[in-house]
Amino acid sequence: MAFEQISNKADFIEQEHATLDFWRENSIFEKMRDLHRGQPKWSFIDGPITANNPMGVHHGWGRTFKDLYSRFWTMRGRELRYQNGFDCQGLWVEVEVEKELGFKSKKDIEEYGLDKFVLKCKERVLRYAAVQTRQSKRLGYSMEWNDPDRLEALADQLAESPFATITYQGPAGEVTDTVENVVGRLGLPELGGSYFTFSNENNYMIWTFLKRCWEKGWLYRGADVMPWCPRCATGISQHEI
Repeated sequence: MAFEQISNKADFIEQEHATLDFWRENSIFEKMRDLHRGQPKWSFIDGPITANNPMGVHHGWGRTFKDLYSRFWTMRGRELRYQNGFDCQGLWVEVEVEKELGFKSKKDIEEYGLDKFVLKCKERVLRYAAVQTRQSKRLGYSMEWNDPDRLEALADQLAESPFATITYQGPAGEVTDTVENVVGRLGLPELGGSYFTFSNENNYMIWTFLKRCWEKGWLYRGADVMPWCPRCATGISQHEI
């Protein structure tokens, strides 16, 4: 009996793509979800990484461990909530956009226009969410991912005409809204995919919570020592120092 000739030089990248192609072509992820639908549920809220640059090694390390937990509970027959998250707000994104625009100070942002600057930040997040989605898929990370090409298309549309009306294909049908509102609804059931912390729902809930705290007298003005960035002219989260 003749054996198939096997090369002694393994091409790991080729094997990686072959495995990912097999999963995609045979709808392995979808079949796995259908198999466990209606079973006891297990879920965790994915601590989002900032969609500001390509993933680093530390992101890949963290995502590998998250995937281990998901796979463990999947093998135990649980129905999982597969939703990735992207952190979208903060100085990490804003400073990089300032660099792109050649800004040197907070005053440059104000002269440019806060609304235009916010749209530029969202555009950057969408582009790097697409990059990180492709990287995460390469890790074999099982999630209900957005199509990265569609995220990049949304970034282009947001840059060209944020108030134009578009139709976005969601898991349960088409959704028609302005580009800016479609971006603000990413991650909701009607659009599916990853959740984004810049979503309209997230921001409205935060503002509603703060409003109720104010109404109950739980907020007060005081003095404290805190980190301050003279270049950005803003306070910095103590958690991130």
